Amino acid sequence: MHSLSSLLSRRWVWPQPRGTTGLVATAESGAGHTWGAIAPWGWTLDPSGDWYYWWISIMALPILYNWIILICRSCFPDLQEQHTVLWLSLDYLSDTLYLLDIAVRLHTGFLEDGILVRDRGRIRRRYLRSTSFPWDVATVLPTDLLYLRLGPGVPAVRANRCLRVPRLFEAFDRRETRTAHPNAFRVAKLMLYVFVTIHWHGCLYFALSSWLGLGADAWVCPNASCPGFARPLRQYLHSFYFSTLILATVGDTPEPQREEEFLFVTAGFLLAVLGFATITGSISSVISNRNAADAAFYPDPEPVRHYLRARGAGGRLARRVARWHQHLRAQRKLPAEQAVLQHLPRGLRAEVAASVHLPALRRVGLFQSWERGVLQQLVLRLRPQVFGPGEFVCRRGDVGREMYFVREGRLAVVAEDGITQLAVLGEGLYFGEISLINIKGEPPLPRHSPPAPPASPQPPASPGNTSGNRRTANIMSIGYSDLFCLSKEDLAEVLAEFPSARAMMEAKGRELLLRMGKLDVHAEAAAAAAAEEAECRTQALETALEGLQTRAARLLAQLESSAFKLALRVERLECQLRQRQSAGGSGPAGGLGPPRAQGPSGVQGPTKVTLTAVAK
Repeated sequence: MHSLSSLLSRRWVWPQPRGTTGLVATAESGAGHTWGAIAPWGWTLDPSGDWYYWWISIMALPILYNWIILICRSCFPDLQEQHTVLWLSLDYLSDTLYLLDIAVRLHTGFLEDGILVRDRGRIRRRYLRSTSFPWDVATVLPTDLLYLRLGPGVPAVRANRCLRVPRLFEAFDRRETRTAHPNAFRVAKLMLYVFVTIHWHGCLYFALSSWLGLGADAWVCPNASCPGFARPLRQYLHSFYFSTLILATVGDTPEPQREEEFLFVTAGFLLAVLGFATITGSISSVISNRNAADAAFYPDPEPVRHYLRARGAGGRLARRVARWHQHLRAQRKLPAEQAVLQHLPRGLRAEVAASVHLPALRRVGLFQSWERGVLQQLVLRLRPQVFGPGEFVCRRGDVGREMYFVREGRLAVVAEDGITQLAVLGEGLYFGEISLINIKGEPPLPRHSPPAPPASPQPPASPGNTSGNRRTANIMSIGYSDLFCLSKEDLAEVLAEFPSARAMMEAKGRELLLRMGKLDVHAEAAAAAAAEEAECRTQALETALEGLQTRAARLLAQLESSAFKLALRVERLECQLRQRQSAGGSGPAGGLGPPRAQGPSGVQGPTKVTLTAVAK
């Protein structure tokens, strides 16, 4: 019984074309779940897998059949009568495919947090509440019951089958994403639209001609009396040719004779001038502009395809690359947001980035207590990255240069075997901060040491971190995960401007290291003791330096006072000498002697000769 229950609780993956995973059957564990409960309805389609891609490509055929054949059968009665059995068989085959498509949509998963949801109950509720469900139901309404009253010659009662056209557009979009020649596919799609437009116009032209009377005038379609016009094929080709002349505005058509003919031709000309010619003339520029706009937001997959093809690295790797690009476009992910906002001023760019990413950062536990200014600086430096299913974000032992914040999706902390899941990281969580914050380096400089040159700041050192700046776990993306990446240099710049945030992050990193057993307490204590000893020595040197500065200031003051007194004494002696010279009549009249030198305090001192005389 144990082996049987374990067998029933397994997840069964059906074989996929070319090695992809697109169709999955899941046996849910729990009471009451048996194999009969999951077969044959226990399967789920991956919308990005090959099975869904081929199914929607098949669904394009009945939709095109109804859009092309129904109008033709309604306007050409002979065509309907000659092949009634064939048309009824194709009609009910298309109806069967329509019903199967509804069943497929009831089992097509959807992405939530980057992970494919396979819960059939949630899938059904999501589809039944969508806007597509009423239209899908309208396309399979049994309007064929009107055949019982009107007869099988009125195929117009099946016009509701044309409402499934959104699936056709989805099939075209999928094909355009996967094809190796998207430009050629766009041209082919344009030609298909042109053909369908002319086809409908030609069928309506023949219906109007039948109502007015075949061969009644030169403008309407000739009747069966004309050679070859008894066959429906000839009638259709003539109508198609006539409509091509009208819609292409070539001219060379018979002039209308009746009011209905004038109205039909006028409507055709308006369609050609206002719609048909405009679309045909501008579709190339629209495609080029769209490609240019997409190139500004999303990476171009063509260079990668050419590179893989040139290096012979196709197969599964090429399909993974294609699915990654398809996910970016389908989910509107922008891997180069900074390039989009680079033309904005810094203040406005900060506001735009904050309005987009600030709610996601607020959910990160590390940032909930940070001030808004720190978060605004962070959002300018965050780089979005998208990881696919099974892709490793980081491996244990790698050098850590970034930290990551989970914006959307789920990631698993796996063991060395890459399979065993130890923990699951969801939205709002972060990892890699220890590798950035606790990096071994030189101890910090003393407080009063001269500042270092303005080089790029480095995160604070932590000598007790036994792992250094190495990754301590293997992180793998479970589904498609959207992450924010913050580099070491950007984090250091932000933390240098906000010391409080830096202290909080250091405390959080130390707490995590203690919890993980990666913090060497003895080494940390030794480093703290060394730092304390260095601080004490620094304080002692500062005290001694202050004493020396005080003594030097006193000596300088005494020196200035002595010099000032000496200058005053010398001045008095010079005055006495001049008085004696004036009284004795010696020396030049009125002469004051040679110029006197300046004293240390700006007072004029005696000359060398005067001082010599005084000394004698």
